[in-house]
Amino acid sequence: MKILDRYILKSFITTFATVFIILFFIFILQGVWLFIAELAGKDLGVWLVIKFLLFYSPKMIPLVLPLSILLASIMTFGSFAENYEFAAMKSSGISLGRAMRGLTIFIISLSIVAFIFANNVIPKAEYKFVNLRKNIIQRQPAMAIAAGQFNAIGDDFNIKVNKKDGEKGEQLTGVTIHKRKKGEEYATIIKAERGLLTSSESSNLLQLELFDGYYYEELKTKNVRDEKKMPFAKSTFSKQIMNIDLSMLNKNNMDEEQISQTNSMLNISELNYTLDSLQNSYTKETQSIHDNIVKRTTNTLSREISTSERDLSNLEKERDTLKKDKNNLLSLLTTSKKQRILDIATNNTTSNITIIKNSKAAQNERMKNINNHWLAFFEKFVIAYACILMFFIGAPLGAIIRKGGIGLPIVFAVIIFIIFHFINTFGKKLAQENGIPPFLGSWMSSFVLTPLAILLTYRATNDIGMINMDSIIHQITKPFQKLFKLKSNEE
Repeated sequence: MKILDRYILKSFITTFATVFIILFFIFILQGVWLFIAELAGKDLGVWLVIKFLLFYSPKMIPLVLPLSILLASIMTFGSFAENYEFAAMKSSGISLGRAMRGLTIFIISLSIVAFIFANNVIPKAEYKFVNLRKNIIQRQPAMAIAAGQFNAIGDDFNIKVNKKDGEKGEQLTGVTIHKRKKGEEYATIIKAERGLLTSSESSNLLQLELFDGYYYEELKTKNVRDEKKMPFAKSTFSKQIMNIDLSMLNKNNMDEEQISQTNSMLNISELNYTLDSLQNSYTKETQSIHDNIVKRTTNTLSREISTSERDLSNLEKERDTLKKDKNNLLSLLTTSKKQRILDIATNNTTSNITIIKNSKAAQNERMKNINNHWLAFFEKFVIAYACILMFFIGAPLGAIIRKGGIGLPIVFAVIIFIIFHFINTFGKKLAQENGIPPFLGSWMSSFVLTPLAILLTYRATNDIGMINMDSIIHQITKPFQKLFKLKSNEE
């Protein structure tokens, strides 16, 4: 490697590392803000919080890495141009394309690493992250009770406490419990002044001792008048022990993973296998819906159109007529039979419309699931390509605008990345709703910005400036300079 290549590579990597760390820290803080309700006030250990952020952080790489490459490219090459280093290179016979050669190899290598990271590390981290969130609540239910809000514990209980005390938050003040089983309309409401929460890792029961409270239960009666007279039954207690069954929750521990995988938790080979299964299932279900509707209609009409009311001799006599005029088929039926068939046809059509609507909604959900898997599949390649794309936008743009530092480059980087991210999000949403193919939805942002990268690279390597930034900045600041000069003259 020549001295020039080492110098350019060192300058870029230094800037890139600094930008990457800063942006990564900002995006992690955003994640903490999103999940603050799950972390705050639940007495989680430091190691558990670190694991939470550690498993969350890999999913930020697809956002941070392209933006870091874009910003570092603009800053590095803008600084070279601003300090006339590119002019010195060109005077020595070194073109911009030659100066970018070493960095191009580095960026391609980085994109390959990004692809491997997206295919192997991010799915595993996402899997661990989702399971950790689930297990924080399920394995240690006391942590799931945050003061001042209702917390779902199990399937039947919603618990709210005004205040938590004690070393592990086991002492509760101002307890309100809504107990309602699945499918039941009426609930039992329990209020207590104090409560004590005890649980054991070896037990499937969460024991809640309540003190000085009352409960009332809504009564279900057939007579509306009786319901108005006695809408609920109320009782008081000095102490009551409630056992909440957590057998379904405690089946998994903090290191055991029993949650079903989603598209973001699969690598390419797993996505290929899953997509094949989902597509086959979708095709079979579509054919099954079609066959059921046809079979249902045929069977219904065949049962009603019968020849039991006419003997065979009458049918033999009318056969020749029917061969000549098939429209006379209804003449074989009585008026009541015709009315009966009309009613059945109407009901059958209405029923089929309902079945088709419900089946269509179910098939749309299946198609959304398939599209999401395709988007996850293509996204792993888009991440790698985005690294190369952002470099070939940022490097020539920095050479053209001739501004380094953190001022103007940040403005351009943010604008370009917002356009990229907006188009990417728009394309994915459109593909999820089956508006466009998932391939186009995933690659839409790349397709839109690739011509810009080609144009910028062409004009920068051929020393064709697109805009005169010095002139633009001078025109923007000119009115302010006149204003300040006018004020100074008045003084």
